[in-house]
Amino acid sequence: MLGWLIIACEIGFWVFVIAGLFSRYILKKKRLSNFLLICTPIVDLVLLIVTFIDLKNGAVATTVHGIAAIYIGVSVAFGHQMIAWADKQFSYYFAGGEKPIRGKKYGAEHAKHELVGWFRHFLAWCLGSLILFGIIMLINNTAQTEALIGTLKLWSIVLVVDFLISFSYTIFPRKAPS
Repeated sequence: MLGWLIIACEIGFWVFVIAGLFSRYILKKKRLSNFLLICTPIVDLVLLIVTFIDLKNGAVATTVHGIAAIYIGVSVAFGHQMIAWADKQFSYYFAGGEKPIRGKKYGAEHAKHELVGWFRHFLAWCLGSLILFGIIMLINNTAQTEALIGTLKLWSIVLVVDFLISFSYTIFPRKAPS
């Protein structure tokens, strides 16, 4: 059931974003738009509360519970960037805004983009880890929360691999197409 809630939360996030942008550019209701966009973190809060209640009521933690914490960390770390991207796209396609500029996929600009992406990933990892450790401490039952530790270990490995790839572009920058 929690897996479906994660999917529903992701859908809810984008429903709030699209409704907010629709209100801003089509309906010309800036206050309503701001309200809808500010509501996006409520989706994360609902997911966090339901995850904690599920575990507090005795459910044995699964990878899905860990993914809920990852989702929240990623949503906080990347959410503003995703909304800004969607805003530019929506403005261009539906409100006659400027065409979004695509970043260079080579050289120092690409390396910087990769580094910023890794730091956002690191922020997501810090937030998600904090949530995972918080849940582990509040539940205080190692047998019940063992899967959360496994999720954290796997995510840490992914973070290290992302670090190696992202920082490799600083040392070995991509060449411009000839």
